[in-house]
Amino acid sequence: MPSVLNVAVVGPGLVGSTLLAQLSKQATPAAIKVIGVINSKLMITTPAGIELSRWPQELADQGVAANLDRFIDVLVATRDSSRESCVVVDCTSSQDVADRYPDWLSRGLHLATPNKKGFSGSLELYKAIKERSRPTSGSAAPLVYHEATVGAGLPILSTLNAMVRTGDEIEKIEGIFSGTLSFIFNSFSTTGTSASAPKFSEIVLAAKEKGYTEPDPRDDLNGLDVARKVIILGRLAGLSLDLSTLSVENIVPEALRTVATASEFLSALPNYDAEFAALNAKAQARGEVLRYVGCVDVKHPSKSGVRLQAYPASHPFAALKGSDNVVAYTTKRFPNPLIVQGAGAGADVTAFGIYSDLLQILDQTCD
Repeated sequence: MPSVLNVAVVGPGLVGSTLLAQLSKQATPAAIKVIGVINSKLMITTPAGIELSRWPQELADQGVAANLDRFIDVLVATRDSSRESCVVVDCTSSQDVADRYPDWLSRGLHLATPNKKGFSGSLELYKAIKERSRPTSGSAAPLVYHEATVGAGLPILSTLNAMVRTGDEIEKIEGIFSGTLSFIFNSFSTTGTSASAPKFSEIVLAAKEKGYTEPDPRDDLNGLDVARKVIILGRLAGLSLDLSTLSVENIVPEALRTVATASEFLSALPNYDAEFAALNAKAQARGEVLRYVGCVDVKHPSKSGVRLQAYPASHPFAALKGSDNVVAYTTKRFPNPLIVQGAGAGADVTAFGIYSDLLQILDQTCD
């Protein structure tokens, strides 16, 4: 077995560049060697390894016009000549890139990614990925790790995978999977009452100013990102969930879903503060708080979905702070749910999750 794992990064944006920074600090001699980087304009491949302290300069000075197919061809040729395993790290959120995963796996390349599209999109693509990787395709097939698709660096998928592989019976997986929506509802809906409590629109604006939301906050409030994470978890638990059939509660007021810009949306959102306040007051009257949750119900798959839900003050979800994520696994072995909680968003923890996946692949492919 080789002693070095080659890595190529597709999409060195915020998360990709953070990963490269973390890899640059690995112990010497380095067990992970970055041999390629490609963005939307330029690419560089260096079989001897890119100097990670100056990869942006090397890409700018030595890079050639980006061509993802040619980039992959070089990685395969390098793998064949060096006999060193190679992992493609997709740090994009591109469906077009995710659609290429089956081909990359068929050519013997491993995969590590935070891109949710390949694992939450069409079942056809998901099955093609599974059929071309371990364990479905045998012990010599490429490895696929995507821990960071749900909860960034939190051990959410690895915990579920361990439960499934050891024969536990999954009953329900429920969680707050969006750091943005966690912050919004942890700030908006609390067990105490206050005349000076911030309005819903004020909290959404604060979340945007802190950089927690997408450029258009409706992309968080519509629930689609949470839905993708629910589908990933559900498929790992054995369900054939799909975006076209999953129940998703869009909490963007209906009249604001089609306004042209994020600025128009934010300007009009205060008109709906009274509606959100009424929902919150109703929950508070029962001693409850509102949380935006995703649920995988293995016993009753049709009840799986994404929704705004009230929880009693004693529930672990009610005590959540800041922008943390939390997931509760209810299984035959854990009738009192096993809880995983912590920072589930941000470049540092997402890159950590990818780095951890690379170490998993390293341990299984190198001496």
